[in-house]
Amino acid sequence: MDRVDTQVCPASIAPQLAVMIPAWNEKENLDLLLPALKEVLAGMGVTAEIVVIDGGSGDGTREAAEKRGARVILQTEPGYGGALRAGFAATTAAYIVTMDADLSHRPVFLEEFWRRRDEAEVLIASRYVAGGRADMGWLRRLLSHILNKTYGRVLSLPIRDLSSGFRMYRREVFAGLSLSAQDFDILEEILIRVHAEGWRILEVPFQYMARGSGRSHAKLFKFGLALLKTLLRMWRLRNSVESADYDYRAFDSPIWLQRYWQRTRHRIILGYLDGRKDVLDIGCGSSRIIVDLRDAVGLDILQNKLRWLKPRHRLLVGASCDRLPFPNESFSAVIHSEVIEHVPDSPEIWTEMWRVLRPGGILIVGTPDYGRWLWWVLEWIYGKVLPGAYAHEHITHFTRADLAERLRSGGYEILDCRYVGFCEMIFKVRKPPIHDPSRA
Repeated sequence: MDRVDTQVCPASIAPQLAVMIPAWNEKENLDLLLPALKEVLAGMGVTAEIVVIDGGSGDGTREAAEKRGARVILQTEPGYGGALRAGFAATTAAYIVTMDADLSHRPVFLEEFWRRRDEAEVLIASRYVAGGRADMGWLRRLLSHILNKTYGRVLSLPIRDLSSGFRMYRREVFAGLSLSAQDFDILEEILIRVHAEGWRILEVPFQYMARGSGRSHAKLFKFGLALLKTLLRMWRLRNSVESADYDYRAFDSPIWLQRYWQRTRHRIILGYLDGRKDVLDIGCGSSRIIVDLRDAVGLDILQNKLRWLKPRHRLLVGASCDRLPFPNESFSAVIHSEVIEHVPDSPEIWTEMWRVLRPGGILIVGTPDYGRWLWWVLEWIYGKVLPGAYAHEHITHFTRADLAERLRSGGYEILDCRYVGFCEMIFKVRKPPIHDPSRA
C-alpha cells in the first residue's frame, strides 16, 4: 500500500504533504505513532502520505509500518543523514515534514506547521524559543545547549534550535542543495545551507517530550566528531560569497578590518548620493547600502542574495549589469560598487550605466586599486584567512589612472575620489547636464 490510506491520500493524487519518519527497530513506537498521525492528517484535510525510512530493522518495523498504512523505503546509505536523503528523494510532495519515530514529536503539532506554512520556507519545532520546552535529562539538555549555542555563535546564525529534527520544509528549498553529512549533523547542515540560499527559517515554540520505548540511537562520541567536522565545513560556507547574507554580516564582522572596510565604504557611498532618491544599486548583493537606501532599486544576478533581501527591501530586480531592464535616463544616481572586478571588462557595462543615468546624474564606481602594492598584500592575506571570500573572484584589475581614463573617455566629469583603507578607490562622477542655449 503506497499511500497513507484512501481517506487521506488516494494513490492517484499527488500528496500536498509528506511525513518522513526515519526508523530503526521502532516497531512498538510506530504501532502508537502511525494511527495517531493518520488521524491528525485526516483532520487537517490535506492530501498526505507517510513515508517510513527503515534503516535495516530486525524487530518487525517494516511490517508494522506497512500494516499501519505507511509507505516503507529501505535505506541504502548509512546513518541518519542517509535516511533523510532517501526520504527526500522518495516523494514529490510540496511540503515535507521530518519527525522522529520515538514519540518525542507529537503528531498534533503538524496542525501548527500547516497553519503557518506561508510564514517561511522552513519551520522548526523549537525547544529554545519563548514558549518552547524540552523534557529531557540534565546531561542531554546541557549537551544540546552547548551544541546549539556553539553553532549559533561560530556561524552567526539567528537560530536557537538547530538540532531539532521536527521540521517542515517547502520542497523548493532542496533544489540544487548538496548535502554530505552522514549522521545527525545533517540537521545542522540543512539549515545552514538553506540559510545560505536566502530562504526564510522560522522557529515555532514546541514542547519536546521524552521518547517512548527503546533507547536513543545516537552514539555520543561519533556524533560529536561528526558535528565538529560539519561545523568546520559550514564555517567555510558561512564566510564565503556563496552565503546570501555575507555582505550584510560583514558590516558587523568580528574581524576588525572587514568591519572597518564595510562601514567606511557605506559612509562614503551614502555621502556621495547627497540625498538623491531615484537610485539604482547595481550588484547590490546583501549589503547594508541597499538595505539603508529604502527608495533605491537593488539589482543583482544572484538569486540567493535577492531572496534574502526580499523581506528587507521592497525594490529588487534580478538582471545582469550589461543588460539593465530600465528605460533611458531612469535614475538620478547609479551605484556600481565592487562589481567591475568580478566580471570581464565589457563595453556594454559602461554604455548601460550611461544610458539609464539622467543628464546631470551621479555615477559612483568603486573597485580595488591594483596600482597600489598594499591591495595586493591585503588580497593575499584575505584569501588565506577567508579562502571562500571575494579575493579569488577578482578577474578584472583597474588602477586609479586606468579607471579615471575610462570614466573621462566615457564622457563623465570626475568630481571626487576617496579611498577605503588606502587601496579601494571610490569615484564620484557626473554625467554632463543637457546644455540649454536659452539659459546661456
